[in-house]
Amino acid sequence: MLDEITTFDSFSIWDLVPLTLGKSTIGCHWVYIVKVGLDGWVDRFKARLVAKGYTQIFSLDYGDTFSHVAKISSIQLFLSIAVIRHWPLHQLDIKNAFLHIDLQEKVSMEQPPRFVAQGESRLVC
Repeated sequence: MLDEITTFDSFSIWDLVPLTLGKSTIGCHWVYIVKVGLDGWVDRFKARLVAKGYTQIFSLDYGDTFSHVAKISSIQLFLSIAVIRHWPLHQLDIKNAFLHIDLQEKVSMEQPPRFVAQGESRLVC
């Protein structure tokens, strides 16, 4: 959890501000994952802070939704071309890619559980 919060701080993901009058907040919670190595032993523990977006109401809290997703047929085509042309292939995982996009609208989220700023419990992210 500390790694996740440190990453948020390093990218200045949010500011703690008073909740705007008439606005609602989105809750959040921690999701924990145990990563197991090829040998079957625990490799590491991961924690991700996720927003409770399912509490929003369409056209009240948000308008459109969009998620960048590649079709499997596009991936298969790319891999086929790479094999035919003998291109080297590499895998890349950007674990915090969502941190690199600017939102068009203001979103208020509750402070993360266990990481509420001391003396500022009424502020939102």
